[in-house]
Formats: sequence, C-alpha cells, structure tokens
Amino acid sequence: MNEIVIISGKGGTGKTSLTASLALTAGREAIAADCDVDAADMHLLLEPDFGFGEDFYSGLTASIDQNKCLNCGTCMDTCRFDAINIIDGNYNIDDLDCEGCGYCARVCPEEAIIMSDQKAGRWFVSNIKNGSKMVHARLGIGADNSGKLVTKVKNEAKKLAEETDAKYVIVDGSPGIGCPVISSISGADLVIFVTEPTVSGIHDLKRVHKLVANFNIKSACIINKSDINPEVSREIAMYLKKEKIIPLMELNYDEDFTRAMTEGKAIIEYSEIYREKIAECWEKIKSNFIKNLKVMQ
Repeated sequence: MNEIVIISGKGGTGKTSLTASLALTAGREAIAADCDVDAADMHLLLEPDFGFGEDFYSGLTASIDQNKCLNCGTCMDTCRFDAINIIDGNYNIDDLDCEGCGYCARVCPEEAIIMSDQKAGRWFVSNIKNGSKMVHARLGIGADNSGKLVTKVKNEAKKLAEETDAKYVIVDGSPGIGCPVISSISGADLVIFVTEPTVSGIHDLKRVHKLVANFNIKSACIINKSDINPEVSREIAMYLKKEKIIPLMELNYDEDFTRAMTEGKAIIEYSEIYREKIAECWEKIKSNFIKNLKVMQ
C-alpha cells in the first residue's frame, strides 16, 4: 500500500478539487482521506454516506462542581488564559478559552474543578460515489489538536486500505506548513504539490517544499492555472528542475472548475478533457513514481 499526499503552500490552488478527481479516477484501487480537517470540504465532491461515525477525544477540559465551589476566586486568579468568569455570582469556565492545562484543578482548595476528556471532533468512514471508501473528519468548533485528528484519519485510512486490499491511500492534506500539514505528510510515500503561477504561489511552493524535504519524501508537482502568468509558470518549472521535483501536469485556467464545484462535482465529472488529463496523470503517478519509489529514493 502506497500513501500519496496532496498539499499546497496556500489555499485556493485547486488542491481539493484535483485530489477528489484523482480519488475518483483511482476507483477502488484507492482509499480517499480528507486530512484538511480544519476546513474539510472534499465530502462536497465525493458524496459520502457517513455510514460510520465516532467521536474523537483529545486533550482535557475543565468544569466547576458548583456544589463544592466556595467562590474563593483562586482559580480565576491562577488561570493565565482568562477562561474563568463570574456568571450570576458563580464561577464558570468558558470551554472555548480553556486550554485544559489543569492548573486550576491543582490549586482549588475544595477540589471542585473536574478535568474531563475533551470532545475535539468526529471522524467518519463513508462509501463514496465511485464505489470506493473515504475516511474523513469534522473538527469541533473552537477545538484544537487538529494534528492528532489528522493522524487518526490517516491511520484509519491505512487500516481500511489493508482490509480492502486497496493499493493506495490518496490524502487531501492541509494548506500551509503548520501542525496538520506535518501530520498529513508524516509517513507518506509521495507528496504532490498543487501550485499556481502567482507571486504568493511560488513563494509558498518553496516554503512547503522545504518542509517536505526535511522528511526526505519524494515530491512531484501540478501547476494549476498555468496560463494566467506564463513567466511565473516558467519560473516554477525551473525551480522544479533545480530541486528535482517531478513535474506531473500543467492545467490552464478554466471556469469549468468553478461550475463543477457549484454542482457538487469533481472536474472529471464535468469535463471530458480534464477526465483524460487527470487519468493520464494518475497513470503517470503509478507507473513512474509509486512502483519504483524505493529505488528512486
């Protein structure tokens, strides 16, 4: 089983649409995983049935037992996150501000503060419209620990791939270089960058490639909207050659991407031209990168 992670240095490059298209093209050869849990939206294109769901707990949250509380104010004086306030004469803890450090519970003279596991979100295993399966998640409002939820999604996708004899896991990673991205690429066999020929596009491509290079992972790149600035596209191509990043595909700007998304479709369901291009890209990934990956590394 090979793990392919698609990421971008910035949002808006077409990463999720292209990931969904690759997952649909792969069919039952691949399990899809949406690891962009902070802004999960690949489900809008793959029509998951949310067949299985389970709460995800990570970290701790504090609450006050009002029957024990003496309203001494020690907890409020101690909390460095200003998460404790007074409502109707009683001390209360704001879940959104509480960081779960537990210091208030340690200093409370009456042991009136309870530390509980925090529900950080919910993860799902779904059947999707091409007959394959998808593992995805929904991060709770105001919840942190998204990196841990990404790890959960990836691990469940790998487990499902082994159970169903799927050859690949195709992961939609988060944009940027933060903790969720690091969790997304950890253990990957191939990372594919999706970029666009803009000043911010090439800047963020270089930044995210520097991150991936630290993990010694083979990388490839898709240049989307390549015709909007041919000069920068050439600059990106030169950078790919210099850094030995494999150029996979260049796509021109096309409003069909937007039209497809508004109808809840991946671009390959909307355009025969893109269906053929992405099918060629998928075969290129399989034949030239995945099967020879260990040798190439």
